[in-house]
Amino acid sequence: MKISTLSIGDELICGQLTDTNAGTIASTLLAEGLLIQRHITVGDNESDIIGALSDLGRVSDAVIVTGGLGPTADDMTSRAAARATGRRLVINDEARNHVRLMSGKLENLILCPLSDKQAMIPTKSVLIPNPRGTACGFHLMHNGCFMFFMPGVPSEMIVMLHDTVLPFLLERVPHKRVIRTESLNLFGPCEAEVDELLLGIVNPASGLTLGICVTFPWMKVTLRAEADSHDAATDLLLPAVNVVRERLKDYCFSSGNVCMDDAVSELFRDRCLTVSLAESCSGGLIAKRLTDIAGSSRYFLESVVTYSNDAKMRLLGIPSGLLNGSGAVSSECASAMAKGIRQASGSDLGLAVTGIAGPDGGSEDKPVGTVFISLAAADGCWTKRFHFNGNRDDIRTLTAWTALDWLRRYLLKRE
Repeated sequence: MKISTLSIGDELICGQLTDTNAGTIASTLLAEGLLIQRHITVGDNESDIIGALSDLGRVSDAVIVTGGLGPTADDMTSRAAARATGRRLVINDEARNHVRLMSGKLENLILCPLSDKQAMIPTKSVLIPNPRGTACGFHLMHNGCFMFFMPGVPSEMIVMLHDTVLPFLLERVPHKRVIRTESLNLFGPCEAEVDELLLGIVNPASGLTLGICVTFPWMKVTLRAEADSHDAATDLLLPAVNVVRERLKDYCFSSGNVCMDDAVSELFRDRCLTVSLAESCSGGLIAKRLTDIAGSSRYFLESVVTYSNDAKMRLLGIPSGLLNGSGAVSSECASAMAKGIRQASGSDLGLAVTGIAGPDGGSEDKPVGTVFISLAAADGCWTKRFHFNGNRDDIRTLTAWTALDWLRRYLLKRE
């Protein structure tokens, strides 16, 4: 079955709101073996809505529409649906009763003449109940295409999708395919490098596909297997996942929806080690990410943000001669910071970062984006110079992620 989605609203095309409905619909249907073929977003413009419905209706077996069913003048989806399908727009008694019933239940909602607008439904339509809001949805068939119309409010749309739209579609799919997916999260390589590493793994003709999605500063590799049965999809997917893991090696920090912070936290709990931080250019961002995870007090002891040279000397015992000689942004200073915080806190690991996040403060020898990261442990101290590109926020984000990845890689080597 070829299924498309249409999201309607000026707030979406103007960037005031992010369209989450399309993603929710796509992931919900994917879990049931149904794929979205295409997606369109248009504003609150009647001719644009009509055009989108006509275009999608020609190439789709079903179109799922969200938005534009409210009581105000800019909500024109019902009228556009009527015109696009050659139907009249009439007051639906069941929908009007629903509007009045829900208006009495919902707090801070004033019933006004515009409320009858939400009861205007194209003829030859079937209502989609909305237990959470005033606007009923509706569905109809036009030229062999099922069209579903639901409100844009996510909490209302999700219930209507699960209760009505999804069961309706599943009843009409004669031979539903099984789709299984597995996602791996990576940090470190560029997109072109990952693409080269994964050459030849998948064969779309066999039902196995692969996609790479970049979300700064990490990326997600998703494998998708489509087959006639769950076992066949599993047999297609799992060997490919194992090959991907082997080729990506240490770049892969987790699977599914497990973030870098969670991956590092789990390793600390498993290894029963503790850590303390000394941060300069990152301003406490690494400490925030670690302590955002519940239970981090088991392994995270303390953190200091030593922005000034005085703070580095006073809190970490950095010699003034080192700062005057090598400078605060140097391998020597980063190493001394890591060792200093480890000794002061009594933690197993001491992690330090110092650098130039910009936009000012750079030089020819140490341009903006220069960052030194150091990790001190009982078995050694390792320090490395990095150069990160981007604005101040980008540099600080990359610094925090790289520091966390250092912790992850060190912990992986420890039993």
